[in-house]
Order: sequence, then C-alpha cells, then structure tokens
Amino acid sequence: MTSKHTNEITDKSLAPFSCQYTPQIPELLLRLGCTLAISTYQAGKLIFLSPKDENALVQLPRTFEKVMGIAEDRKGKKLALACKDEIIVFANSPDLARHYPKAPNKYDALYMPRVTYHTGPLDIHDLSFGHNNELYAVNTLFSCLIRIDDSFNFTPVWIPPFIDKLVSEDRCHLNGMAMKNGKPKYATAFNQGNSYQSWRDNITKTGVVFDVETNEIIVEGLAMPHTPRIFNGALYVLLSATGELIKVDTTSGKYEVVVKLDGFVRGMSLYKDYLFIGLSKLRRNSSTFGKLDFAEKANQSGVMVIHLPTASIAGKITYLSSLDEIYDIHILPDKIRPNILNTLTPAYKAGQMTPDATYWAIPKENTH
Repeated sequence: MTSKHTNEITDKSLAPFSCQYTPQIPELLLRLGCTLAISTYQAGKLIFLSPKDENALVQLPRTFEKVMGIAEDRKGKKLALACKDEIIVFANSPDLARHYPKAPNKYDALYMPRVTYHTGPLDIHDLSFGHNNELYAVNTLFSCLIRIDDSFNFTPVWIPPFIDKLVSEDRCHLNGMAMKNGKPKYATAFNQGNSYQSWRDNITKTGVVFDVETNEIIVEGLAMPHTPRIFNGALYVLLSATGELIKVDTTSGKYEVVVKLDGFVRGMSLYKDYLFIGLSKLRRNSSTFGKLDFAEKANQSGVMVIHLPTASIAGKITYLSSLDEIYDIHILPDKIRPNILNTLTPAYKAGQMTPDATYWAIPKENTH
C-alpha cells in the first residue's frame, strides 16, 4: 500500500503528528471540498487535516486542554469545543482569514473565540448545537444530558431512568448523544449502573442505547457503544470494543453490522457518501482497557474512510507519532484550509469582528 507523509522524517525520528495515508485521501478531500477536524484529549489538540493538493495533506494542530466533543451550528458559522473545564464557542470570519497578519490569503476560514462557558470539570463528551443554537452536551461525570447557558454550570435536560440522583460519580459512563430536530434523541452508555463507576465491572457486555424522548432502552448488551449518529434517517452507533459500525433498528431493537474494523473505534462524521471514523490506540497501562481481549488489535490511531452506500473502505489515515487517542471526528464542509485561534496565546485579541466589518488591531507601542 503506497503512503505519503505530511511531515518529513529526519534523523530517523518522527516529527510531531507525523501521519501516513493512502494515496486517494487528498484527492477525495479536495473533491469533497472539506476539511477533517479531529479532537484528541490525550495530546490536547484540535487538528485540522486539509488537502494541500491532489497528492498531499496539510494539518494544523492547535492546543486545547483535554478537548473532546466538537459541534458546528447548522449554518456553519460557529464551532464549539468541549474542553477540560470549559466550552469555547468560535465564530468563523473568512475576512479575518484573508487578512491574517501571519499568513495573508492562506486560509479560507478563521475561527475566532467569542464565548467561553466555565462549566467546571464535568468530563463532557459529545457536544451539539440545538435548533436555536443552544448547546447540548453529555455530562459524563453527573450521568446526564445537559444544556449550557450563562446562568449555571449546567442545566440537566435528561437523566437515565435508573440514575436516582445527580452526583459526580460517572455511574454508567453516559457518553454519546444523537440529535434529531435540534434536540437530543438517542444516547449511549456503558451500562445501567447506579453506583460509582459501576460500568468498569463488565465493560464489553453491558452497553445500552436509549431513546431519550420515550425514556426507554432500545438495545442492550453492546460492547462499549460510542458516537450515536443519525445518518439519512437511520441510527448508527460505534461499538468500540469490537471495532464495529452498526445500524440500529429503533423499532425492533435489533442491529446489523455495517462494517468491522480492526481497532478501537470512536468518533465519526458523514459527508455526502463518505463516513470518517476515528481509530484509537488502547492504553496498555490502563486497568480498564489494557487487559481486554481486543487490546492487541487496537494498536493504531487514525481515521478510516468508509463509502457508506457500499460499506467499503475508501482510504485510511494513520498517525505515526504524538496522537494515540481520538475522541471526535467532524467534517467542515466548504473549507479547504481553515484556521482556529485558541485563548492560550494573545494572537486572537488582535482580531476584531463587528456586524459590518473586521479589523486586525495593531497594538500601540508603550510610549511611557
């Protein structure tokens, strides 16, 4: 299999975030006209992976502490990231991108931080914008789905029926959320436990999918379900412990395996006919994951690309350094070379946005 590197290898050592990919990946992303956004809490980065041309990819890793869920609003103007103890909302300004002082006319999108919600360390997993641009999230620590606003750390909107009280105990490892009509419709958890981290006891056989609206369990006995998503009106779920993408019949509670991949699968995004699925390496020193039967197979991190109508593999991206664990995958449509600024360095402060214009402010020299 022919592959190419986005970073050069020097002195027999790999540069940070070196990756290789099958030859068709750059051409596919270029033809689709999109960029792949990857969150890795392990490396503390949000990575934009874009087509440089038909033969090569280029990536932009940006630092965010323990970044997890990625959300984009329906108009594609806002991006939100769930981080260690906050949710940051960004607004895209193509005009600021064109005049970006460090690289004018290089980027076609620039996400600027606009709002930070100080949630505290809730271990937020999935994150989504609602119908009116409100933010919904999975509060894994408190085992509930929540809404985010500027009045509280979080407002519970749904609690699994077996959870008897809100406590910071990660009782069932509620992790995934699928949206429908702008509201949470389905959720995934590792078990139906009601005590401190009870999900660790039998981790590969107790996973469940909930119907949030009816408060019922649709299917149970799953192997570490993650990333429930509704594609073309159907519910899809990743079974991390078996490397399977499944399609769930929400009426009968049965499911079919669409494709089986060798690895720990988590995070996926569909664009047109192509499904991008995240692969993570298992932590061998983890008391929960390191001794599982599938640990030997989960030895690569990267992204698998599936042509969903035919359930065939269309390509693969494999990371060779720095990135071991992926949480979320999100496609940014109509963006070939986006950029994003964090709040850890002062560069974002110079970019000014108004309803009618944008400015890059030039700091005045201290004359005193």
